[in-house]
Amino acid sequence: MNIPAQLLQRYLDSIRDPAAAAALFSADGVLELPTVQARAQGPAAIEALIHGLLAKVPDFRFKDVQIFIDTPDQAFGEYSVEAQVAATGKIYKQTYAGRLVAEGGRIRLLREALDTAAAARAFSPD
Repeated sequence: MNIPAQLLQRYLDSIRDPAAAAALFSADGVLELPTVQARAQGPAAIEALIHGLLAKVPDFRFKDVQIFIDTPDQAFGEYSVEAQVAATGKIYKQTYAGRLVAEGGRIRLLREALDTAAAARAFSPD
C-alpha cells in the first residue's frame, strides 16, 4: 500500500479525534466537500470542521472502506457512515467518495463527495 492510501486509512480511522485527523494534513493542506460547499485549509481549520461535524453527529465514524486507486501520490476510495443526527434524531446514512493527494508524507488535499439529498433528509427537521 502506498503512502496516500495509508494516509486515507489513518484519516478515516481517526475521524473521532479531530486533532489527530487534522495532524495528518500539511500546513496548507485542504479538506474539501464541494457538494456541500465546505472547505477548510490548514490543520486548525480542519480540526474545527471535524469538531463541528462531531457535535452534530456524535457517533460519526467511517466503515466499509474500499480503496480503488492507490498510486505513489494519490488514493481514491469509498467509505460509509451511519449515525444519528443529534438535532433531528434521524439517521445520517451516507457513502463518501474521497480523493486524497499526498505530498511529503502528509495530506495535501482530501476532496470528498457525498449524496446531498441524503444529507438534507437527515439534517432537516420534518
